[in-house]
Amino acid sequence: MLRLLLLALLQSALLAAGQVTLKISLQQMGAFAWRSEFFARAFGNPWFAVCGLCFGVSSLLWMYIVKHFPLSMAYPLISLSYVMGMLAAVFVFHEQIPAVRWVGLALIMMGVILVVQR
Repeated sequence: MLRLLLLALLQSALLAAGQVTLKISLQQMGAFAWRSEFFARAFGNPWFAVCGLCFGVSSLLWMYIVKHFPLSMAYPLISLSYVMGMLAAVFVFHEQIPAVRWVGLALIMMGVILVVQR
């Protein structure tokens, strides 16, 4: 069980890092448009490359997790990425988080604790 939790933490951290680097890259690229110029800026942006790397490694790790652990235990642990994403919103993007979202985060954490119980 500890091995699954550690792998899920790593996989969730990679997912959250992918989302953070995606947001950073999008902030640098200007307004979104379905135009070749926008996508040229995207593929020339190093943060966008890091984003792809994080998502790619996260997907490979997820494949390993799904192969070796029960899905009923592994899948709920992905919600750890929500916790990490919320913390990134606070510490990286300096967002103000209302109390109700912190309560939701606490409920997610309680759910994770219940899932990993034997």
